[in-house]
Amino acid sequence: MASSSATTTPPPPAKLLPVAVLLWLSGVYLRIPILVAPPLAPFISDELALSQVLTGALTTLPILMLAIGAMPGSLAISRLGPRNTLALAMVIMVIGSASRGLVPDATTLMVASAVMGLGIAMMQPALPALLPRWLQPHHVALGSAIYMNGLLMGEFIGAGITLPLVMPLLDNSWRATLIAWTLPALLVAAALYLPKRDLAPPARKGAWLPDWKNPLTLRLGLLLGLSGCMFFGLNAYMGNLLEQQGQFDRLPQALFWYNVAQVAASLLMLKMARAWVGRRGPIIILASLSIAGTIGILLLDGWWSIASATFMSCVAGMLLILMVALPPLLVSSAETGRLSAGTFLVGYTMAFSVPMLGGVIADWTGDTRHAILTMIAYSLLVLPLAFTLDLERKKDQPVS
Repeated sequence: MASSSATTTPPPPAKLLPVAVLLWLSGVYLRIPILVAPPLAPFISDELALSQVLTGALTTLPILMLAIGAMPGSLAISRLGPRNTLALAMVIMVIGSASRGLVPDATTLMVASAVMGLGIAMMQPALPALLPRWLQPHHVALGSAIYMNGLLMGEFIGAGITLPLVMPLLDNSWRATLIAWTLPALLVAAALYLPKRDLAPPARKGAWLPDWKNPLTLRLGLLLGLSGCMFFGLNAYMGNLLEQQGQFDRLPQALFWYNVAQVAASLLMLKMARAWVGRRGPIIILASLSIAGTIGILLLDGWWSIASATFMSCVAGMLLILMVALPPLLVSSAETGRLSAGTFLVGYTMAFSVPMLGGVIADWTGDTRHAILTMIAYSLLVLPLAFTLDLERKKDQPVS
């Protein structure tokens, strides 16, 4: 009885702080290596003579790898455990990301970017699988919000301070900038072994492929894709859309507020995570508001259109956190990595392919708005799935 009581008594905040810091730093490195590429792209393109397609691939290729690499991540979790997988994935990410600063040509640059994306993709399911091992059940939602706050802060930090702050300190070298952003992750990977806590029951080595018979796998993935295609898609087409609307001069401010909104979303969810995570209502409301904000981008003019995009970015970021936080709450710790990997596989496949399809349609019609309408159409098609989510919490099964 004493050991049972010990596992249900919340640990003091002083013991949670180191775990929270590690989760936050791990979340930061889910996005910084990807989001430092856009501000550095003009310098990389000039030196390596990249085409427009290859310049865009600096950002889109890692996003595609987020889908492809989910399965290796799930396999590693089932064989090595979530902590070892996270540390290994972080090292793979460092190798790929730092190698971008050493490459001699475009081909090796793309290979290094793919390796980096693979590492980040393996990190993604490892983090939710690690939560029940480091945190009490009533802290899992907060743990999800913490590392997702790091992820969204990583988007803003990587895109926002690379050019004005980091690059000037490194003699304006894009190569040194990439390496400087990347190498501190090795310290984070080593620090993952400092916490001794493991609160989950011992996990048996089990299946690692997504359970497609579980309706949650497809439903969570498609709804994650709603958030992803909205955010990444509008980010990709913002310049073309503003140019078509005759307000291209507002692009820097629009992108700034668009990405700051993600930070605001993560801060709001730190406050609301315990009340909202695991409930169907907030998912339905935030998904609906994301669609409404995207429609407003097309219907409104001037700053109101940019304000609608900023609003959409905020609610889509909150929706992302709600979706990513669900696997460790809905299935046993042994199944969390498997469900997370399937969710990321479906979600990031949609986040990559739907905006890409929209771009093809927009090229064909000559109207950027058709790319946005494609994302809206997808979102309207999958929104009803939010009403069918079974969010009944599953308990860990005792190991025989």
